[in-house]
Amino acid sequence: MAVNRRTLLGASAAGAAAAVAAASPAEAKSTKRYSFTVMGTTDLHGNVFNWDYFGDKTYSDAAGNTRGLARISTLVEQVREEKGRRNTILIDAGDTIQGTPLAYYYARVDPIAADAGPVHPMAQSMNELGYDAAALGNHEFNYGLDTLRKFESQLDFPLLGANVIDTETGRPAFPPYHMVRLRNRCGKDVKVAILGLCTPGVTIWDKAIVEGVLEFPSLESEAAYWVPKLKEQGADVVIVSAHSGTSGTSAYDTSTGLGIENASKIVAETVPGIDAILVGHAHVEIPETRVAGPDGGEVVLSEPLCYGQRLTLFDFDLVLERGKWKVERVGASVLNSNTVEEDERIVEILSDEHNEVVAYVNQVVGQAVADLDTAEARFKDEPIIDLITKVQEDVVTAALAGTEHADLPVVSQASPFSRTSLIPAGDVKIKDLSGLYIYDNTLVAKLLTGAQIRDYLEYSASYYVQTAADVALDPEKITNAGGQPDYNYDYVSGFTYEIDIAKAVGSRVANLRYAGAEVADDARFVLAVNNYRANGGGNYPHVAAAEELWSESIEIRTRIIEWVTAKGALDPAEFASVDWFLTREGTPVF
Repeated sequence: MAVNRRTLLGASAAGAAAAVAAASPAEAKSTKRYSFTVMGTTDLHGNVFNWDYFGDKTYSDAAGNTRGLARISTLVEQVREEKGRRNTILIDAGDTIQGTPLAYYYARVDPIAADAGPVHPMAQSMNELGYDAAALGNHEFNYGLDTLRKFESQLDFPLLGANVIDTETGRPAFPPYHMVRLRNRCGKDVKVAILGLCTPGVTIWDKAIVEGVLEFPSLESEAAYWVPKLKEQGADVVIVSAHSGTSGTSAYDTSTGLGIENASKIVAETVPGIDAILVGHAHVEIPETRVAGPDGGEVVLSEPLCYGQRLTLFDFDLVLERGKWKVERVGASVLNSNTVEEDERIVEILSDEHNEVVAYVNQVVGQAVADLDTAEARFKDEPIIDLITKVQEDVVTAALAGTEHADLPVVSQASPFSRTSLIPAGDVKIKDLSGLYIYDNTLVAKLLTGAQIRDYLEYSASYYVQTAADVALDPEKITNAGGQPDYNYDYVSGFTYEIDIAKAVGSRVANLRYAGAEVADDARFVLAVNNYRANGGGNYPHVAAAEELWSESIEIRTRIIEWVTAKGALDPAEFASVDWFLTREGTPVF
């Protein structure tokens, strides 16, 4: 009896069993079946241990989540013990070597790319876990290609990127796929193909690193090219590990032909022959979702929560028909890392690296005269964000000294990345400043006009929910309009302006002035801006196309640490001012 894969894919286990039971006794006896499990992680972002390096304490949150590969390792070993190690595969969907001080330290402070450099903690831990393959994430490119290639060389498994194309040769710069052969007692191996895909946003966010070197075609175009080839090579099962969310949206302008940022669902809907997709990049938890494929069946997608908080399980049931394996059923679920303790193997091999980084982030670099925090930075002009803009202004002003643009006014952009950052009065440590600027962004100087600055601020002001003047106001409910994240809301220093949240988007910014005078449309300003925004991240108007006057590869976080170290004292009187505030019909909100 031939069991149709496309009929049963996604059916319940009971449904599959009923279909099998309908076969004759002779057919049922001769039918060969095999089950295996693919485990998946994504967006680990340098989290090995359940440790908050910024807070110098065990990580915890209100939901009781825990983090880190050390706990994931315990879950992985439990699954292998239950299923049989030879019946399991372990993969990842990218963003591995950036995100914590542990990851940063071995990219910049004691860099793996240096002569006789150390082995990256993520390479050590992932090798110990026995990963089979991992897709490239956009943050893999943050520290440059030398660091990425060194990390790749330290791994016992391949980094996959079917749509990461060498500009010179037109061929994939990394292995596009990895084929795993599962041996079983049925006498016929199962060939599982893992195809790796990365969001095209790398072209925007790390333009300085990849421009002219690497290209990133759309996920769907490269999947459409490779999946048939994997089938030709005898793949019984095709799994895509995609560093790309499911929303179909992008944080950049795609009208130029750049592929969609979050395209995993589109891949499932348009490319035949895919059985499952491990989703990454979006930092959301999707235990299981089923998408109708182009040939009438279903594709199962799952995204485990980031930072090692969850482990996805894809459970496959196969049936051997006419000498070929067919997928009879596949289902997905997630395991929570807070249900287990850390694997002592991981603790043992990386305790020295962990302790070294803890000592590093606890170095005192200055003294603060008052507490600075981000608790209300989303809706008030807070000194702690002014610290970022002041540092950026100073760096760009110094960089442009002696150039033809030295006399132009320098203004600066910054975002409230975190709602919990705190620089306490007294000793200021590296961890306090690192917690303020959690991304590895670098600094760029762009030339903008007054009219363009106004458009920029209007776009930023769309972050606020339109709230009439006569409506009771809850500060916690006036931000993130349309799902806009905090990191896509910008302060711009140097100006004074009001944001009227009672007005419609596009007409909110009022009384925009510089040095007390109304800003003319043709006035020229140098905007100190992070590379993510400068290259189009967040899809802000004008900035990506604006003339670039200067850029550097030193992280803004490092510049902040240098600035505070040089000053010794951190006094808001030197950098803080109330330049903008929210209003409703002209009346201040706070």
